[in-house]
Amino acid sequence: MSELAIELKGIDKSFGVVHANRTIDLKVRKGTIHGIVGENGAGKSTLMSILYGFYQADRGDILIDGRKRDIRDPNAAIAAGIGMVHQHFMLVENFTVLENIMLGAEESQFLNAGIAKARAELRRLERDYALEVDPDAVIGELPVGLQQRVEILKALYRGADILILDEPTGVLTPAEADHLFRILEQLKTEGKTVVFITHKLREIMAITDEVSVMRRGKMVATRRTAETSVEELAELMVGRRVLLRVDKKDATPGDTKLSVRDLTVRDSRGVTMVDGVSFDIRAGEIVGIAGVAGNGQSELLETIAGMRRAASGTVTLSGRTIDVCGAADPSELRRRGLAHVPEDRHHAGLVLQFTESENAILGYHGDPKYRSGLLLDTQAIRAEAEAKIAAYDIRPPDPRLKTANFSGGNQQKIVLAREMERDPQVLIIGQPTRGVDVGAIEFIHRRIIEMRDQGKAVLLVSVELDEIRALSDRILVMFAGRIAGERTPAASEGEIGLLMAGVEDGGEAAQ
Repeated sequence: MSELAIELKGIDKSFGVVHANRTIDLKVRKGTIHGIVGENGAGKSTLMSILYGFYQADRGDILIDGRKRDIRDPNAAIAAGIGMVHQHFMLVENFTVLENIMLGAEESQFLNAGIAKARAELRRLERDYALEVDPDAVIGELPVGLQQRVEILKALYRGADILILDEPTGVLTPAEADHLFRILEQLKTEGKTVVFITHKLREIMAITDEVSVMRRGKMVATRRTAETSVEELAELMVGRRVLLRVDKKDATPGDTKLSVRDLTVRDSRGVTMVDGVSFDIRAGEIVGIAGVAGNGQSELLETIAGMRRAASGTVTLSGRTIDVCGAADPSELRRRGLAHVPEDRHHAGLVLQFTESENAILGYHGDPKYRSGLLLDTQAIRAEAEAKIAAYDIRPPDPRLKTANFSGGNQQKIVLAREMERDPQVLIIGQPTRGVDVGAIEFIHRRIIEMRDQGKAVLLVSVELDEIRALSDRILVMFAGRIAGERTPAASEGEIGLLMAGVEDGGEAAQ
């Protein structure tokens, strides 16, 4: 028997002029957690999609347990013992957990018998791998951490001995990510092999046994994790030394640009998500909002941006009131100098079937400089898109390419370029580096600091506490829809963490 769970030999793949994988060799030992890192667009997801049968390589061989396998589709991958948990979950939201796990693997024409068998097997998997989840819960009502468990259970139910996880912590809170790591360690203990794709180098150092680094479609290095460092991996990924800290001068705040008073927001069920929130942001400062996801940060940003109506309260932009309880118009807010980078680029930031150049003007397409009479001036739009591509190092550098064909990090750069290059007075930005590699993180952080130093007011929301502390001049902590406290970046992680957990300054838990 081979000691290798996976061996890839000379894998090569092109999409038109884009050479995504260039003669890649990879060896993954059985019973290990093997990390794969690289910049956005380095070819990591393409390589794993070839292994899982979504794509076929133009050249090269795949060996599983020492045997050459012809993996033409995901069914062939599943038959070879490979399961994959995608960055964007492949679940039917109005089905239950059990129905999603059974879907496509019913095994019996008599559904009741199949359900009973599946329920029993699900109980065994939950017990063996500490993956407890209510089998009768509806997927759409579960938090993302539990939805991810369902994806893992689905792969294990189909007999996977090799589990591929593509950016698995991109949508998780720190606590959910820690629980995932415990699950992966348990899977390794049981003899499973895990391939872990991520851009977060500290996670690689914490969870993997070995790590392979890709750069511009090539495999450039493989290291034992215990014998490398975050600094070395970052340099291998980017091809140069990377600054892993944020350098900034002290802020010199000016006039108040954004003022929020007693803002209350309820969701479609009538549940209060933002509860009487008040704060100000001045020109030339970054105010960060820390908190575990789901404590009202998303609703706060959407209300200020005109995407959601408030139940009560006022918001003032550069001295003029926004009708947040009525007819606040996002396009009017843009004209008044408010730019918005939404937390979810797929649902609120981009139209994936539009080209890069079309997305580069989305929301600003009424600007006269993009028009030629009654029609859009495609030449002017493309020229501006090409300038943004060069300035933000968006790859591939093709404004005619559909945005769905860009990696997640490059999609994020498209949104950032569109909003930042409009020279706004106020920038509200949610999860600026979600799904973004270390080189791009350095670039995005530098651009946010530059915006502040140009006198812009920046409201920043991130679930990455390190990011909040590194970028912010003041930190507001949200818990249960309220501001639990305000701190400076010098406050300890533990102090901010207590506020995130609802422990107020007096040491008691908030009700």
